[in-house]
Amino acid sequence: MIKFKNVSRAYSSTPVLDDISFEIQDGEFVSIVGRSGAGKSTLVKLLLGIETPSSGEIIIDGCNVSQLKPIELSQLRQKIGVVYQDYRLLQNKTVYENVAYVMQVQGKNEERIKEEAEKVLEITGLSDKADNFPDQLSGGEQQRLAVARAIINQPDVVIADEPTGNLDPYNTYEVISLLVKINTLGKTVILASHDKEVINKLKKRVITLDGGKVIRDDKIGQFIL
Repeated sequence: MIKFKNVSRAYSSTPVLDDISFEIQDGEFVSIVGRSGAGKSTLVKLLLGIETPSSGEIIIDGCNVSQLKPIELSQLRQKIGVVYQDYRLLQNKTVYENVAYVMQVQGKNEERIKEEAEKVLEITGLSDKADNFPDQLSGGEQQRLAVARAIINQPDVVIADEPTGNLDPYNTYEVISLLVKINTLGKTVILASHDKEVINKLKKRVITLDGGKVIRDDKIGQFIL
């Protein structure tokens, strides 16, 4: 479970998030929506422990994120896969190598790496692109590769921060469908987005931010601002 308890975050006395509270249950698909500057990316950074709240608590699996030691925070982050708008791929490595590298830096053995890499490439529909480099992929394929990297370690939670911001409608549909598929496999998915059409088609829970506050939390929600 993920719990925000009266969380605020300010920069130089300027509030970005203001006393927000909500819970996300294991296995939920939740969209965090709001206009640009509403605080979505700050919320993601707080979840990952990249930033700490000015006040309040963020609890993940019973642990207060801001009180974790560096090694504990590193272990927590291994349970969370992140997909960014700008892909963040290794341009000098093939599709397979991009995925395998995530496990290699953690010292996993090659047999397990091969098994898991092939599995996630199949899930993301990239098996036939394994030997291609990122610049040989379409934007949608690059984002699906970013998703593959995010799930290679079988995280409990997948956070997608504006993952369709650079994509056309067709590739947007493919990436969102992939996130839904991952959710059906039992993963918690948190989608931060300002794409009204995507949110309205999902018919999933929607938490709406405006002015740093949670103004709506709808079980089957729409993008309403």
